[in-house]
Amino acid sequence: MYLTKNELEIMDVLWEQGRPLSRGELLTLPEKKTWMDSSIHILLNSLLRKGAIREAGYAKCGKTSGRVYEAALSCAEYYVTTLSSTKVQPTLEDLLAAYLAAIPLSEEEKNRAIELLK
Repeated sequence: MYLTKNELEIMDVLWEQGRPLSRGELLTLPEKKTWMDSSIHILLNSLLRKGAIREAGYAKCGKTSGRVYEAALSCAEYYVTTLSSTKVQPTLEDLLAAYLAAIPLSEEEKNRAIELLK
């Protein structure tokens, strides 16, 4: 699954909040966004078609009610799907080395990672 930069920005908000959000919340929660408010319907419909989000019911928004959306896959699941869709597959060793070089881990996180690898 390929998500555009704007779609990823919406997904980041959903992943960060960890709960279903209304269209209005998706417009107001991001501190910085590169997409225009008027394109929210296009972006949400695209994410729905791709299976990245799903409808999670309705919520009262002022005097009206509207749909709320939630992520259909976790951030980790999304990135694994992007890796698996490339022709050249990196080795697990290369992935771990790149991840560890890019993101510093606490001792506790390192110990958990070692246990997972065992």
